[in-house]
Amino acid sequence: MVVLSAKAINRATLSRQLLLERAGVGPAEAVRRLAGMQGQEPKHPYVGLWTRLDGFVDADLTAAVEARDVVRATLFRGTLHLVTAEDYLRFRTTLAPVLEAGLKLLKERGEGLEPAKVVAAARKLLAKEPLTFTQVRDALQEQFPAVNDRALGFCTRMMVPLVMYPTDTRWGWPANARFTPAEQWIGRKPSLSAVPDELVIRYLDAFGPATPADFQTWSGLPSAKTVFEAAELDRFEDENGRTLYDVPTAPRPDPETPAPVRFLPEFDNLLLAHAKRERVIADAYRPAVFTKNLRVKATYLVDGQVAGLWTAEKKRAVATLTLTPFEPVAQRVKTALEREGEALLRFLEPDAKTYAVVTAS
Repeated sequence: MVVLSAKAINRATLSRQLLLERAGVGPAEAVRRLAGMQGQEPKHPYVGLWTRLDGFVDADLTAAVEARDVVRATLFRGTLHLVTAEDYLRFRTTLAPVLEAGLKLLKERGEGLEPAKVVAAARKLLAKEPLTFTQVRDALQEQFPAVNDRALGFCTRMMVPLVMYPTDTRWGWPANARFTPAEQWIGRKPSLSAVPDELVIRYLDAFGPATPADFQTWSGLPSAKTVFEAAELDRFEDENGRTLYDVPTAPRPDPETPAPVRFLPEFDNLLLAHAKRERVIADAYRPAVFTKNLRVKATYLVDGQVAGLWTAEKKRAVATLTLTPFEPVAQRVKTALEREGEALLRFLEPDAKTYAVVTAS
């Protein structure tokens, strides 16, 4: 069996994640290739696409959302993702068991909850008009006064196919966005058939080569090994002897392919899509990126590896990007980071009059 070096695995993943060179495609096609983007907060996918696409401006993604080609919805791992409408309809049923299993997290808060009745009531409410989850919880509490209001909202979020209703704010959605039935917004019902084999292929196209455990980490679906073994996939080993699976036609660039500096937003799926994450981040740096309160900080890549953190702010007319490197960097790398960082600042804060990239002490 062919052994893939750590660098070969890194370059393969970066290639599929559009991080070796910016792609000349539109946002809907990019979101499809990436098998969705983590969308915990509305701004993050915009930054993620800026770093991956040639000439991207935020209006491009906003237009794709308004055209209903791209939606923001609860999907992989029960978290908010930006996905194409086609992928949402195709894979929502496949991932339904993961979402329904999330109700176990309610524990004692779920006392008295009857999911089927709540789902029916929530569907009826949301069919009338888009609602925020505060409004959904309040309305359901009137019908189910003995049940915890958070449990009612969580049940609705996990079990009713909903998408976020966009507005004309810059990043597409306000903090307390409204939700609407996916079928009404997209105009078609989700597929009735589960297709885990298709989802495995889409995952590998976006994040491979990888293991069944990696797929389970990304999707939340259990028992993936049998699906992997039944598919027509190439097999490799990594340097630790683990078997990696991959789509035969997927790109695997030369390990020495240059990897430019790139800035990633918070919660970028590159850092969340594998059980073992050393392909992009050293174990020693993980505590600095993955916080105890379940945040995933904004990072930057140097030679394909997470090398530090970044934050941006604007005070008055001055926009500042602050870099926090994990290790000292060569001058040429610093120059590249400053150049790319200023471009990111100009994307984030187009109205600023002054831009500065600084390094934290």
